[in-house]
Order: sequence, then C-alpha cells, then structure tokens
Amino acid sequence: MNKKNYSIPIAILSVLIVAFFTACRTDEPVLLPSKTPVTDETTNSEVVGFYLLNEGNMGSNKATLDYFDFTTGIYTKNMYAATNPQVVSELGDVGNDLQIYGNKLYAVLNTSGFVEVMDATTAKHIGMIEIPNCRYITFYNGKAYVSSYAGPVELSNNTQVGYVAEIDTASLQITRTVHVGYQPEEMAIVNGTLYVANSGGYMYPEYDNTVSVICLQTFTETQKVEVGINLHRLKSDNKGNLYISSRGNYTDIASCLYILNTNTLRVDKKVDIPVSNLCIVGDSAYVISSEFNFLSGNTNIEYALINTSTQNIEANNFITDGTETAIKMPYGIAVHPITRDIYITDAKSYIIPGTVYCYSKTGKRKWYVTTGDIPAHIAFLTKQNN
Repeated sequence: MNKKNYSIPIAILSVLIVAFFTACRTDEPVLLPSKTPVTDETTNSEVVGFYLLNEGNMGSNKATLDYFDFTTGIYTKNMYAATNPQVVSELGDVGNDLQIYGNKLYAVLNTSGFVEVMDATTAKHIGMIEIPNCRYITFYNGKAYVSSYAGPVELSNNTQVGYVAEIDTASLQITRTVHVGYQPEEMAIVNGTLYVANSGGYMYPEYDNTVSVICLQTFTETQKVEVGINLHRLKSDNKGNLYISSRGNYTDIASCLYILNTNTLRVDKKVDIPVSNLCIVGDSAYVISSEFNFLSGNTNIEYALINTSTQNIEANNFITDGTETAIKMPYGIAVHPITRDIYITDAKSYIIPGTVYCYSKTGKRKWYVTTGDIPAHIAFLTKQNN
C-alpha cells in the first residue's frame, strides 16, 4: 500500500494500515546528507532560505529535512541526521507540518506522536513535545497550538474527539488543552480567535463537517460552525476570511473550497474546485489539486489561482509554460513572501524521492531538484529568525 491511500482517504484506511507499522528502518543505513547546486541566482533579501520537510511513508521512520540556501543557491538534502547525530538516526515517522516561529523550527511528526523543536538557523535539536497523533501547528502571542486526533491511528465510529494543545514556546511545556471536533486538521488564528477544521476522517462514512471556534483567552470552544464534510486545509486571507477545503468522500461528493466570514461565522461562498493544498500570499490564493476518485480510479490535477479580493478564480492554471506535465503528483505548495516565486513539491509515486519545482511569479519554471520521499511542507527562514 502506498502513500496515496493514506494522504487522500485517511478516513477509509482499512486494516492494511497495520502493515505500515511492521516496517522498521533500524537495520538500514542512515541516509547521508548531500549538497546540490541548483541555481546561480542568489539574493540578499530578508528571506535567506527555506526548509522542506519530507513526510516519508507511515511506519518507515523516514521523515527527513532539507534546506535551500538563497544566498548560495545550494540545496542540502537530509540535513537533520548529520546535524543531530546524538539524537536519532532519522527525524521520525510521517512529517505532517513544518513552521518557524521566532528562532525555533517546529516539525510535527504525526505517527511518532511528537513535535520536534530545532534551532531555526542550524536545525539543531532543542527539545521534543509529546502529543499523540499530532497534525498541524500554528502560533500566537508566544504560544504554539497543535491539533491532535487524540487517539491511535484506527478506523472507528466510536473514536474520541480531538483536541488542541497550547504550548509555551519558551519552556516547551503544554499549558492547556481544549477538545474540538473529530480528527482536527489545520488551524488559523484571526483577531485572537482560533479556528480548527474538523475532518472526522476516521469515522467514514459519517464525517465531521464543522469548524471549531476557540476563544484563546479562556481556551474554550465557543461554537461549532457547519461548513462541509471531511475538512482539511484552513487558511486566512488578509481580510480575516477563512479558506477551508473539503475533501469530500472520494466517491460521489467532490472536494471543494468554502470561504467562511469570521465576522458573521457564515459561509460566504463555495468554490467548486478540488483542493488538496493551498497557500495564500497577498491577495492571491494558490490552489493545487490531486483529487482521487475511487469510483473512476482517476486523479484530477489542477493549479488554480483565486483573487481573495473578489473571491473569484483568476486563472485555471497558474503554471504558464506547460511544464506542469512533468509533475506527477503535486503535493505541497509555498510562495516566497517577497519575490512571489512559487514552489511546488512532487510526491511522484509516494515511495521514491520526490522533486521540488521553483516557478517565477509569472508561472515559468526556473529550477528543480530531487528531495526526500514525499516532499510536503516548506518553511521560509528570514534574517529575523537568525
């Protein structure tokens, strides 16, 4: 079973999931780091580089960390093991999120059940926060917030509700927790309020369809807003609207995008495009889709651009030079906050090294380089983080 069945229908994993846990890399050699010059173009801007977290397949303990240095044009593959030989041979099992806050780099290791905390400049190990089945992380006012499925990786209609853990970023201690919906995914904070997308992914076919609204002052859930089934991505624009993806049910209900007004807590618009990942920068929402349908056996791939001011689709394909045909399975996306260069990761078959592609803001390919297995999450390093 490959990663495609895990990343798309996490709700309908069968007992084959057990097979993942029989895999072990303890007898395999540690992957050595490698450096690749990928471009002569260097920059002296505020953004000095980016980290890329490769998920690795569940049960393989094969999550790895790469780094691209904008000042040298050098891409370093699998740097964590060499930087931290005293910690572990590899980073962990299923790298599910990667973010920088202050001078720390946070990697969420889903199946390993912890958040790895590193120095943002060197990627050296600082600490570890144990959170079972942790999913995503966001930050506000000196605190980190991590969504957790709470229970083990298993299908059950009797599964427990998930929660969000609040972590003090100075002490790295969990300070508070709050229960939300079933199998919570991405989060965003708008005006001091935390919004959590609940998927109910383990409860197929009875998915959750709500967004939890959390008051950060009291750390209580004040409301659940019904949006759509099997929610996943949740991003805020510069007006405080939330762009929330529904994965559908992989058969007769298609994936789509909802736009939730945080002032009224009502859905202002439903955009009928499939969404597997999205990134919002400025007034643009970049959407990639690799929607799999079990009835047809087909995967629909799209690259859409939405104007967040009008909430309308501005382009059906933001790649303009035809090179998207080289991308086998678009998986992760990030946009440079200054140059607006677009980075798309390609998971390929989910069992071999992937690729990260760099496109200009006009959608023309600039360079690409080989990554680890299932490249997924990018975090930009700035001079302020050093």
